[in-house]
Amino acid sequence: MQRRFFMQATAMVSAATLGASAWPALAASSASGARIVRFGQSASLSGGQSSYGKDVRNGILAAFAAASAQEATHGLRFELNTLDDGGVRARCLKNVMTLTEADTVGLVGLTSGAGAEACMPVVEDARIALLGTASGNMGIRSAAAKGAYHVRAGYDAEYRRMVSYIKDFGMQRIGVVTLGDTSQANLDAMTQALRQLNIEPTAAVSIDRNATSFEAAANELLAARLDCVLFTANAGPVARIIDHMHRAKFPGLFYASSFAGQDLIDTLTAKKQSCVMSMVVPRPTAMGVSVVAQCQRDLALLNSDARLGITTLEGYIAGRTAVEAALVANKAGGVTRARLRDAIAGLRSDLGGYRVEFTGSNQGSRYVDLLAVDRFGRLVG
Repeated sequence: MQRRFFMQATAMVSAATLGASAWPALAASSASGARIVRFGQSASLSGGQSSYGKDVRNGILAAFAAASAQEATHGLRFELNTLDDGGVRARCLKNVMTLTEADTVGLVGLTSGAGAEACMPVVEDARIALLGTASGNMGIRSAAAKGAYHVRAGYDAEYRRMVSYIKDFGMQRIGVVTLGDTSQANLDAMTQALRQLNIEPTAAVSIDRNATSFEAAANELLAARLDCVLFTANAGPVARIIDHMHRAKFPGLFYASSFAGQDLIDTLTAKKQSCVMSMVVPRPTAMGVSVVAQCQRDLALLNSDARLGITTLEGYIAGRTAVEAALVANKAGGVTRARLRDAIAGLRSDLGGYRVEFTGSNQGSRYVDLLAVDRFGRLVG
């Protein structure tokens, strides 16, 4: 019985990803008596960050489909309407404006940190919750960013963890690579973390995430004779710079923030290259951790090409958190934007080896794990 409910719910959740054109059919289906809880998402389903965006979306879809199957007997169904932004900030802003004008109770799993930051005035004006943005962007973590709630650690926590790694290995000549459209708050967090060791970056390179060539950036880093290069960028540019420097026999280490995601691991593994990487979710190979095992089971039931990886798991955790908050709001009289925000603000949840807790803060988790990806794709350390 639950399997049948699950597949029905999956069909509805998948249909919702088609965009606004799918809504009339979905609205008609509600005549059966099911109460629809519809979330909106702007994600990079095309362009250089498409793998990242699709993985986050698949994780949310798996969480929503499982919840819809579980809640079917209570007449509750979860749907996700995803609009493609191609990783472009302006398109993300346009999408969020569209979604806030529709019948969405909340936003979940945006995949552009810069886009999410640009959307904050719209989010605040619409009094809608922006939950689980798949980015450590610091510009949406200030006290002024009302309405933004985070289920993963910010870049400040990642940078502090990185600093301890640099200290342990005694590295001094550090290069940093950031995106040109990144928040100044991100750069400030990195600089502050490095200054704890009295380190000023030897080389600081800003890149365009959608550029077609990164050889100039790689050559600038090589010329600086660095001990380590720290990346806060999407997987494509990071992988190409590492590849260029690897072929030039760079003797130092590479460190990538969580933003590079599963796509970087897959790309480096294919080329038998390695790097140090920070993760803000449990390892996807840790099947002894309940949330990881449950994510794998729910993904398998989607009957799609969804893969279990760190980025999918991050989306799944955001989706599970959205579901739990919605269920709390529903018990309070029905899921509205206001009740959902209230529910998130007071939420304390153990998803099975991963805690999300909002108690007087919009930061629900500070979990960071630092590990090495070896040339065989194994997560070690």
